[in-house]
Amino acid sequence: MVEVRKELRDLEVYVPGKPIEELQREMNLKHVVKLASNENAFGPSPKALDALKSAIYNVNRYPDSGCYYLRRRLAGILGVDEGNLIFGNGSDELIVLAVRAFLEAGDEVIVADPTFLIYRIASKAAGVNTVSVPLRNMRYDLEAMASRISARTRMIFVANPDNPTGTYVTKGEVEAFIEKVPEDILLFFDEAYYEYAQGRDYPDTMRYMGRGNIVTTRTFSKIYGLAGLRLGYGVADKRIIDGMNKVREPFNVNLLAQEAALAALDDEEYVRFVRAETDKGKKFLYSEFERLGLEYVPSATNFVLVKLGSNSEEIYQRLLRSGVIVRHMKAWGLGEYVRVTIGKDDENRFFIKTLETILQDKSKNLT
Repeated sequence: MVEVRKELRDLEVYVPGKPIEELQREMNLKHVVKLASNENAFGPSPKALDALKSAIYNVNRYPDSGCYYLRRRLAGILGVDEGNLIFGNGSDELIVLAVRAFLEAGDEVIVADPTFLIYRIASKAAGVNTVSVPLRNMRYDLEAMASRISARTRMIFVANPDNPTGTYVTKGEVEAFIEKVPEDILLFFDEAYYEYAQGRDYPDTMRYMGRGNIVTTRTFSKIYGLAGLRLGYGVADKRIIDGMNKVREPFNVNLLAQEAALAALDDEEYVRFVRAETDKGKKFLYSEFERLGLEYVPSATNFVLVKLGSNSEEIYQRLLRSGVIVRHMKAWGLGEYVRVTIGKDDENRFFIKTLETILQDKSKNLT
């Protein structure tokens, strides 16, 4: 009998948010609102859609394996050399590539708890041990993470802002942390929500690339609205990029994704629109959660973590039956919470109306 590798035998498979079509089939629903996967509810830039319409006629050809035009355009925007960039099938793939390129079985990686699940999954699949450091007040505790560095530590993952909390660590905290990390340890900054968080005291980790042990990844899945095309990018010292390219599959970024991303980069006005509408929706959710007496975690992203209490699983299931998909947080060890993506105004209001009805019904049953 063929056996799967021992590292994979008890590995939990990542379970994504439930698709709209699946819930419609299961519950026989016509109207479903998905607020589960931190997607951009406003869709891609019209320029990106136009580029897709033109590019679709070329899908009989393999894509440019090196993403030449996208690489050149993005390098100019970021002010880095083209050799400092790597592209992936979403930034998730770049996490896997970094683990494959730089870690060996028995090495250690340091992760926060809770944080993005793929860090632990990718590490365990490679036979790498993970050292988990609890959050403090729903934020990364970089001091505690630095204190857990050992002779076996080879990589540290920092999601900034974090998923699922939506919180971020500041420029000062990051700079102090970097000084404590030895240069032979790879510091991986996952900035999938960068465009939502930038400003204030949020750090620009690309400034520290010259240290030679830092990689920063970002994505076109979130504010650019291209989640279905899967495209992320990483910026790092050329030696790190070269190492990751050694384990990268050829043609890992499809033709349509490259063309759509190139066009999306030329529509900064649309990015500002999405950011403004997201902020507006976030303020609405904050005010409604406060009105309903619900605790939430202030977020620098396009989602909000909200506490529903010991009945969160039941409330989550009732939301599903009512046509609202959010993300229950039990897989992250936050069993009393759900994560809610900020949607369009009508989607946010439908969610709140449905949630309020459920909470009122539960209150009546308790009295």
